[in-house]
Amino acid sequence: MGSGKELLILGFIFVLISSASGSCDNGLEFKEGKCSDINECESSSQENVTICGKNSNCFNTNGSYYCQCRVGFENLPKNRATNFTAKDGQCIDTNECLKNKNICGKLAKCENLIGSYRCVCPSGYVNKSHNNRTEHCEDINECEEAEKNQENICGDKGTCENINGSYWCKCQRGYTNYGNERTPCSKLNCDRFTASKPSPSLGGLADILTMMRNSCLALSDSTVPGEGKADGEALLEKLLTATDLVLSPGPVESSKGVSGLLGAVENSILLIGPQLKVNNTKMDTKETVAQIAVIKGKTRPTGPLHLTNGNTSLNTDWSTAAGTGPYPGFALAALLSYKNLEGFMNRSFEELKEAEEDDVSFQVFSKVVSVVVSNPSTQKLSSPVNITFRHLQDQETSPEVGFICVYWSESGAWSSDGCTQQQTNVTHTVCRCEHLSSFAVLMALYPMEPMYELEVVTKVGLIVSLVCLVLSILTFQFCRSIQGTRTTIHLHLCICLFMADLVFLVGVSQTEPEGGCRFVAAMLHFFFLGVMAWMLLEGVQLYRMVVLVFNASIRPLFLYVFGYGVPLTIVILSAIIRPKGYGTKQHCWLSLKDGLIWSFFGPVCIIIILNVFFFIVTVWKLAQKFTSLNPDLSKLHKMRAFTVTAIAQMCILGLMWVFGAFLFHKDMIAVAYIFTILNSLQGALVFVMHCLLSKQVREEYAQFLSCICTPQKKRYSDFSSTNPSSSQSQGSRSGQLTGESHI
Repeated sequence: MGSGKELLILGFIFVLISSASGSCDNGLEFKEGKCSDINECESSSQENVTICGKNSNCFNTNGSYYCQCRVGFENLPKNRATNFTAKDGQCIDTNECLKNKNICGKLAKCENLIGSYRCVCPSGYVNKSHNNRTEHCEDINECEEAEKNQENICGDKGTCENINGSYWCKCQRGYTNYGNERTPCSKLNCDRFTASKPSPSLGGLADILTMMRNSCLALSDSTVPGEGKADGEALLEKLLTATDLVLSPGPVESSKGVSGLLGAVENSILLIGPQLKVNNTKMDTKETVAQIAVIKGKTRPTGPLHLTNGNTSLNTDWSTAAGTGPYPGFALAALLSYKNLEGFMNRSFEELKEAEEDDVSFQVFSKVVSVVVSNPSTQKLSSPVNITFRHLQDQETSPEVGFICVYWSESGAWSSDGCTQQQTNVTHTVCRCEHLSSFAVLMALYPMEPMYELEVVTKVGLIVSLVCLVLSILTFQFCRSIQGTRTTIHLHLCICLFMADLVFLVGVSQTEPEGGCRFVAAMLHFFFLGVMAWMLLEGVQLYRMVVLVFNASIRPLFLYVFGYGVPLTIVILSAIIRPKGYGTKQHCWLSLKDGLIWSFFGPVCIIIILNVFFFIVTVWKLAQKFTSLNPDLSKLHKMRAFTVTAIAQMCILGLMWVFGAFLFHKDMIAVAYIFTILNSLQGALVFVMHCLLSKQVREEYAQFLSCICTPQKKRYSDFSSTNPSSSQSQGSRSGQLTGESHI
């Protein structure tokens, strides 16, 4: 007994000791002398996040707790119980749309949300449920709403009819919405696909026009939703295939045929574009590459627009492509490149040649492209467009080569109006155009600038010619032993040639100012014609000397009237008829355009032909005189020498202007050298043939030089000239001169 009582007392003491130390079971705490329950949900709450984590509810129990996920969430992993602790699970979002695919019904589309979902009605319907979590999709009557908002959604020629989920624009006859329900009605012009007289070489063009006209009429006659609607992609493929058939056989022979083909394709693109299903379509065939971009909306499109097809790219903006049409929500832009058309259009440069004042040749140096937009005012765009062309070949730029941005005009030729070159390099040229059409880049080959070596030869040769002409003029003027009609002709021929060479040397390249350049060109025209006129007079004088024998001299007045009057008349008439033909951008000479150059080469050709006639007759008469019974051989030999020198002079001068006809053409460097050398030989030829080869002139030179070198000898010769023998000698010489003048 004693021992049991002791054990009881020890146990009680142990309990008291345990209570005093605060030791309690899990989930309990020692508080106020006893073990109490711990509220895990409350004690762990911090920023509304319990021990169970987000998206869950925490429940406290005596000595423990458990967690449950909120509505729209589920425990992870999914096979765990509904009640769990933080160690056993975590709440994640429940994808109601995945669990129940019919949760929103047939019309609405289920969209999952965090902890929930919503039912979204398709376009043309609105969800009328208060929480958007059940299918209550009702049709929107767009026609009534547009009428309330005073919106003309179908255009002036369309009537709005409501259908489930959308509306239909019923168009009047001659108008269409291209088979698209929400597209406003626009006018159709099916007559643009009618060819009045198709070119025989473009039989395939008639097929294109017929196909597009039938498609256009089908759209125009549609009266119910979807009627007349075609597959835009299929129609585009048919168009490009038909274009290949037109271009594949060979070149398009006429400019009119090219214009017809380009116009038909551009109009077809405008008809096909609204029928395309996608916003960006690209199609590549044997002869063409087409890229078409379309925007369909309710507001005017904005933002940059970039189209490219490899060889060409277009940079503009959507507002420029759309323009100010009646339906601002729609815009179309197309870039169509022709792979081989540049070879067919390599000869229609009439308008460019009229604009250029120089002898410039052109060559199409890029692919031909057509730019098509829905903007009805393409002739004057609100802002220019930039088109970048890839050159057909890499080409280094030089002063003789230029690149011109051009478009195909309605007249059937290339024109540069409204298009300017922005920048260019070896491979590409960027064009900036204020209107839209079919475009290309031309390479212009300008006349080659004279080289430094040629300029040196020109200046040296002309200086030599001028020196010789000065000596000849002094000789003909002051040498008394050779005075006569022929000497007068030679004198004025040298004066004209001297002035022509001097003006050529000083002013032929001085193109500024424009008035001064025209004056220089007119002076060259006058003096070179004067040279040829006096040369004709020499042929006439030789003819008279041989044929008439007596009274062969010509009165000086008649010589001056013809030698200066005829050239002056030609120059005045030319200046009145073609005042802008004098002077070009490169040289102060006659323009090669409009035929003005023939006001010089025409008279030159006539004079050479007449002189050939006179010389033939002269030689024939001389031959007869040499075979006569009693010929005066001394006089005949002198006449023969005169004729030979005149013929040589005509040949040199005539040959010079044969090369002079090509002087300012490109790739004529050799011709320029020949012309320059012959031009410099004119003065030397006259001086040698008419001065140095003349015995009388040489005697005069010898007497003049002897007087300069030995003044005393000069005085002695003057004194001795008074003796009878000297007087007799002079009388004999005078008699010879008189006899020559009467031959």
